[in-house]
Amino acid sequence: MKKVFTFFAFMLLMFFVVACSGDSSENPDTSETTDSDSTEDSGSEISDSWQPEQTIEFVAPAGAGGGWDTTARMAAQVFNETGIIEQDIGVENQPGGGGAVAWADIHKQDGSPYNLFVSSPPLLLVPLNGQSEFGHEDFTPLSNIIADYGAFAVRADAPWDDLNDLFEDMKEDPSSISVVGASSPGSMDHIQFVKIAKAAGVDPTKIKYVSDQDGGALTSLLNGSVDVYSTGVAETVEQVKAGEIKVLGITAEERLEGEVLSTFPTAIEQGIDETFVNWRGFFGPPNMDPEAVNYYEQKFKELSDSEEFAEIRANYGWDEQYMNSEEYKKFLDEEKESIASLLEELGLSE
Repeated sequence: MKKVFTFFAFMLLMFFVVACSGDSSENPDTSETTDSDSTEDSGSEISDSWQPEQTIEFVAPAGAGGGWDTTARMAAQVFNETGIIEQDIGVENQPGGGGAVAWADIHKQDGSPYNLFVSSPPLLLVPLNGQSEFGHEDFTPLSNIIADYGAFAVRADAPWDDLNDLFEDMKEDPSSISVVGASSPGSMDHIQFVKIAKAAGVDPTKIKYVSDQDGGALTSLLNGSVDVYSTGVAETVEQVKAGEIKVLGITAEERLEGEVLSTFPTAIEQGIDETFVNWRGFFGPPNMDPEAVNYYEQKFKELSDSEEFAEIRANYGWDEQYMNSEEYKKFLDEEKESIASLLEELGLSE
């Protein structure tokens, strides 16, 4: 009897051990599933943790009609029409100082996720030539979205038919040929022309650049007051269609697509081994919340990938050039070093 009792006791003990072992083997799986779900939920919360609760303002640091203004308005339009951003977006023009007036105002909006601005190479150039105390390091880079390019145009009856014709005359007497642009000396329209001309063998320090920031640059070209117009490719299309001007060259690596744009030769195909990219993207005030930065990174990527914005790029001759915040900052730091050496050569750096 004692042996039977011992046997049953032993069997009961084994059953208990096996049952406990089965429970413990299931718990790790449950724990892993819970941790995985928790991680996924956490990632979702990070991406959705900040949402705009009031109207967002896009600032174009210049007057209506230019590249900054067009980019801000087209981005706001697509955001609103597609619902990529559901909150209302307004666009405000703040001209003055080649962008410096707007930058100074936005810098005061420390940490605000509702005051964004669009910018391009002048954000590097203007501070370097001493016309603004604020540069790209003083703001929060969010995303770059496009690449635009420069164009060099002359009147339809001008004696030059390509860039080499123009630069040969400029090599002999650079100051005899005037170049007009809408930006200040040492800023974009000036520097894009100088960069290409220098690569062609023209002395960059002797180029006669005329700054017209009041919207009269094209008029000056058409009435014969100046010889060459340095501008963006989109600003030349209508006048080329009208037969008023001809574009001698553009600063892109390859020809652009479009009925008129595709007729513009690049400097590279004319044997001048240089380009100039007018990158354009969005920034916020200093000290923005990382969650708000993450929100805008995602939204600008959706904008860049959308069919609606692709159509707008094609209409204006823009190329896609998306960069997130970290990529943008690294790019800007490198661009600043390159531009600083050219401004120093021109005697325009502080």
